[in-house]
Amino acid sequence: MRISVSSDMDEPVARSLMAALSERGHEVRPHGALRPGDDPQWAVCSEAAAREVADGTADQAVVCCWTGTGASIAANKVPGVRAALCTDAYTADGARRWNDANVLALSLRLTSEPLLKEILDAWFAGEPSVDAEDRQNVDRVRLLDHGNTRR
Repeated sequence: MRISVSSDMDEPVARSLMAALSERGHEVRPHGALRPGDDPQWAVCSEAAAREVADGTADQAVVCCWTGTGASIAANKVPGVRAALCTDAYTADGARRWNDANVLALSLRLTSEPLLKEILDAWFAGEPSVDAEDRQNVDRVRLLDHGNTRR
């Protein structure tokens, strides 16, 4: 799988993330502080990673900033992206299952290496739900991307 990774800081957890994804056999596409010469601002690098998901040049993305909040907000502004800020494995599983999230947002401050492994395990094990109500919600979010949600 091709995974875009962005971080506004070159922190140990961001490097561990890139290594863990590579070890799992994924092609990692770095952005921001993880790629020399890139703009490291969280809004810029998160958008770049998210755009690769939206345009199909990446299958998924992981966006990081100090709290993970700004990275998730920026990524979610890109139509077609469903970014979820996950601070534990249960949330990561739910984001994939019920929200069909295609971008994982992580906090550089809160994510330890053991927690990173748990979150990634849950994220990659999670499969989007086929439940009709769950699919309707994801479809509604797709409509929001295009401003088509009139009742």
